[in-house]
Amino acid sequence: MGPLDALWHVANLFTPALLLGGLAAALAKLLWHRELAAVAFSRLAGPACAACAAAVLLGLVLLGRDGKMATYVGMVAACAITLWWQGFGPGRR
Repeated sequence: MGPLDALWHVANLFTPALLLGGLAAALAKLLWHRELAAVAFSRLAGPACAACAAAVLLGLVLLGRDGKMATYVGMVAACAITLWWQGFGPGRR
């Protein structure tokens, strides 16, 4: 495998995590616009994307391969908990 192939593998590994984190943060801002008016989009999306990426890596390490449904469930749970923490919980400050 060449360096370009390795780059594509890594990019494809983290693309679902980045898309889920960004889309979930945007939808949260849209649905709860009054409650989240004081919270910046980057403050929601950044940690959500990082939590999703961590879930992908944890799923890869624990399950031995990417693309398992348990990894995606973990991604959704990590994203939801992080968005709650940053938007409504103790991390809102």
